Amino acid sequence: MASIESYKLVLAAAAACEDKKAEDIRILALDPAESGLSDYFLICNGTNERQNVAITDEIEIRLKREFGTYPTSVEGRRQGEWILMDYVDFIVHVFSPEKRAFYGLERLRKSAKTLSVEDLNAELKALITATRAKKTPAKKTAPKKAAKTAIKAVTKAVAKPAAKKAATKAPAKPAKKAAKAPAKAAKKTATKAAKKTKAK
Repeated sequence: MASIESYKLVLAAAAACEDKKAEDIRILALDPAESGLSDYFLICNGTNERQNVAITDEIEIRLKREFGTYPTSVEGRRQGEWILMDYVDFIVHVFSPEKRAFYGLERLRKSAKTLSVEDLNAELKALITATRAKKTPAKKTAPKKAAKTAIKAVTKAVAKPAAKKAATKAPAKPAKKAAKAPAKAAKKTATKAAKKTKAK
């Protein structure tokens, strides 16, 4: 199946053909079983060789400017009767009217489905909505709530013993200090008195 970028490239190439007054523009969606290399053929013809070259130049310039994409190969540009541009995902065929009638690519590709620009636009929109639906799954509120309540329960269970320890330790320390304070004061006075007696 063609990617979103492939659709956009084919549509841009078809628009370039229209801008250069190409005739009988057709897009063939190729059967994947028969054509594993490419997804689409874009076929059109100009009235003469110079127009064919102008059509291919416009396609190349537009795809380079808008997408940064170049054709992997271009054949037949010098003669201009049948110019082939290979963009991997799709191939552009620009014919002279005589060569198009002679080779009849549409007849050779009987399994291919002929698409209009509108059909391709519709397929692109459908593909975009499908990919967006896959990327944004439905919100799962129930598991989130369950997780929050579990976290609260765990924090309460951990906080209660810690609070009890703090409550039992906190009063004991000041009481011990208060009990030790008079003893310290008595020691200090005794040592001072002893020092005084020694000094005398």
